[in-house]
Amino acid sequence: MFRLPLVSLACAVVFSLSAGRAHEAGVQMAEVANVFLLSLNEEQKAKATFKFEDEERINWHFIPRERLGLPMKEMTPQQRLLAHALMNTGMGFRGAAKAVTIMSLEEVLFQMEGAEESKRAAAREKRDPEKYFVSIFGTPDPKGTWGWRIEGHHMSLNFTIKDGNLLRATPSFMGTNPGELRQGPLTGLRVLGKEEDLGRELVKSLDEAQFKVALVDVVAPKEMLTEAAKKVDPLKPEGLADTELNAVQKAKLREIIDEYLGRLRPEIAAETWAEIEKSGPVFFAWAGGKERGEPHYYRVQGKTFLIEYDNVQGQANHPHSVLRSFDGDFGRDLLAEHYKDAHAK
Repeated sequence: MFRLPLVSLACAVVFSLSAGRAHEAGVQMAEVANVFLLSLNEEQKAKATFKFEDEERINWHFIPRERLGLPMKEMTPQQRLLAHALMNTGMGFRGAAKAVTIMSLEEVLFQMEGAEESKRAAAREKRDPEKYFVSIFGTPDPKGTWGWRIEGHHMSLNFTIKDGNLLRATPSFMGTNPGELRQGPLTGLRVLGKEEDLGRELVKSLDEAQFKVALVDVVAPKEMLTEAAKKVDPLKPEGLADTELNAVQKAKLREIIDEYLGRLRPEIAAETWAEIEKSGPVFFAWAGGKERGEPHYYRVQGKTFLIEYDNVQGQANHPHSVLRSFDGDFGRDLLAEHYKDAHAK
């Protein structure tokens, strides 16, 4: 019997499911995750897999630290491709492009920090494009409840699947350093440039009265207020409500939200948009300066979600950004419903 290589099999799964023969994103994720796991040896699988209930599932962060999971550094070329195939089941084209570019910037940081021969070993240990870790929580099953994560410096992508088809995709973090490359062959590259520009365009469109309400501090915080909290509650609804915006400004606010949701695959983005649109007012808050190069911060908050963007470090050339869900991070809302139903039975 003819057998496809594992990489080809994963690509075939992605193609066939996107073609409509099995449309649920969770089903696709389970298929590709199982192909990935099939490629691992026992030692690799022990690093990559956890019980669904393991506390590690919510132990996320975006700093360069030691992590659990299977690093791409310890994968074969084929396994790395399969890891990327899994990542692509959760991302839209925009998000996938941002993700791999963020990973590639670790090499830029290595070149910047390891210029001196005496510093190269330490710089390589800290800055490595292959120190991104894949973790599978529970058993990937087309009808099951499980989760997965791909994480490393400046990136944390978390997905939770319930009963094979209902899913959550937060926390979803992306950051870049440098925010804009100012030397070398990639000069001008700004992975999160759209996130920055859209926020600035909206704040600059506000009239004096609107800006007075939107401005929550003349000094931008040094980091996102929620940082890497395992659970977030709604922040004080400071800032300007969307009901106080004109039509052009409302469209710009929608662009900002869409830039974050558009990182994710369309089904997830559409479901999140539906929740936002029926959940009441959305607030836009700004802190810091309005001009490029000035430290700045903004957040967009509704009843169910929070977007934070902060660009203060490195002379305002080191942005962090995150999409959070107050009840849905790590699928808490879906899982509460799941356990309630199981207990009732």
